[in-house]
Amino acid sequence: MRKSIILYSLLLLACSAFSCSSEASEQATATESAQQKRILVFSKTAGFRHESIPAGKAALLQLGQEYNVGVDTTENAAYFTADSLKKYAAVVFLNTTKDVLDETQQEAFKQYIQSGGGFAGVHAASDTEYDWPWYNQLVGAYFTSHPEVQKAAIDVLDKDHLSTSHLPDRWEHTDEWYNFKSMNPKVHVLANLDERSYKGGENGENHPIAWYHEFDGGRAFYTALGHTKESYSDTLFLRHMWGGIRYAMGESSPQ
Repeated sequence: MRKSIILYSLLLLACSAFSCSSEASEQATATESAQQKRILVFSKTAGFRHESIPAGKAALLQLGQEYNVGVDTTENAAYFTADSLKKYAAVVFLNTTKDVLDETQQEAFKQYIQSGGGFAGVHAASDTEYDWPWYNQLVGAYFTSHPEVQKAAIDVLDKDHLSTSHLPDRWEHTDEWYNFKSMNPKVHVLANLDERSYKGGENGENHPIAWYHEFDGGRAFYTALGHTKESYSDTLFLRHMWGGIRYAMGESSPQ
């Protein structure tokens, strides 16, 4: 009898210890989830639709897993409300085109940036919201034309940024090279496209291809790269894009 009592007591102690351990684990998981930064990847199109969008989404989901960042993807503009946007450290416009937000959604996004939010635009994000001057200043320029996809050389001007610290001084890459209009002169240019290295450039010697700036209370990054599916399996480009997103999220130091 005494042995049975002792064994029963030991079992109770073991179960009690396991229960405490399980509860602590659940609490730690909940705390980690609450502290995890999240980004919203928005890829709605009202004009040309890039075939690379699924590859871009998949790449960002994978990067989120690698860097412990929550990634939500959507093409539903109804997410652009104050209550929804406040959950995100940054909003990524991934190859959006034309008019993707109504006036109410535009105002919610504007207030999000003014409250310290972050924006990262990829490629066709500059082919978006042509009738919204505030967005033009945020993204930094509007797309105007492009030649055929081809290889070109990019001169990296600033390697102290999260998006460029890993890049060579002169980076050769194959993409669809945008020409721009309505360029915001206040952005900090990270990389310039060398029009002598390809056919079809229309901006001349001053042809920014990636930039960032603090704007209206928040942070904005833009890269014109990211047209092709192959870009989203290119390590240099992925680190470039993710570095820009990290900046938009409020990070500053290259790692």
